[in-house]
Amino acid sequence: MTEKWTERDIPDQKGRVAVVTGANTGLGFETARALAERGATVVLAVRDVEKGKKAAARISGDVGVLALDLTSLESVRDAAAELHATHDSIDLLINNAGVMMPPKQTTRDGFELQFGTNHLGHFALTGLLLDLLLPVPGSRVVTVSSIAHRTGGAAIHFDDLQWDRSYDRTAAYAQSKLANLLFAYELQRRLAPRGTTVSVAAHPGLASTELVRDLPAAMRLIAPVIGPLVSQSAAGGALPSLRAATDPAVLGGQYYGPDGRSEFRGNPHVVSSSPQSYDGTLQQRLWTVSEDLTGVKFPEIQPALVEQVK
Repeated sequence: MTEKWTERDIPDQKGRVAVVTGANTGLGFETARALAERGATVVLAVRDVEKGKKAAARISGDVGVLALDLTSLESVRDAAAELHATHDSIDLLINNAGVMMPPKQTTRDGFELQFGTNHLGHFALTGLLLDLLLPVPGSRVVTVSSIAHRTGGAAIHFDDLQWDRSYDRTAAYAQSKLANLLFAYELQRRLAPRGTTVSVAAHPGLASTELVRDLPAAMRLIAPVIGPLVSQSAAGGALPSLRAATDPAVLGGQYYGPDGRSEFRGNPHVVSSSPQSYDGTLQQRLWTVSEDLTGVKFPEIQPALVEQVK
């Protein structure tokens, strides 16, 4: 076990602006709460504004609510426009929101729900907000992945990204979480020459959140029995994201997760991801496809001729 890192280790965040997606509940709420309590101005970017307002009322600090539906590229563009109108810069963008293993559904733009929400929505949001991050030294993009990216068969199915031929909810979730890492690493490669903004990834291990609502019936039945034995609280699950976002020692391209057995729970520290997540060719291919699907081109950054992130 490594030295324990807790919320008490978060440096003073006064003067910093943080945007946290999916911040009305679970990991996102705990992340937003901790940042606000340390002095950050925090924007809760949420699909349900009323739930967002209720969440904001439970947080001490400077907290605002922004309508953001990651299943709609129109909503993503509207949210980015609103942030440009209300903020001159952003210090932290935490791509936290997600869905896990729902029955087959599509976003408003016709993408498979998990790939569209967990990856494409955040890809587009990051690209549309990057100009607010780039001028800020020390700014960070934190993308939340999952240990599920390691599951057997996890891959980017370029021949059927939207699972039109057949649908496996577990494999589709794994694809979206692998995509999160490929994106985070490729973003860091492209940001490296600028030297102002870094891209970092994190995962919560197993945390008790509302994401379990869409698990297959068999998993929902055993979750109450197995969960307490291997999982941690939402506050504990938020610690890797918080460390990735605030620890001065963090380097671009790192991946933070719990240090316990199988990375299910524990103290947040640097962990490794699957070998294919470090595949530079795969990263670049997904980036190009994501630009084509979302219509979002990232400003002022080009791929760096450097070794692939490890």
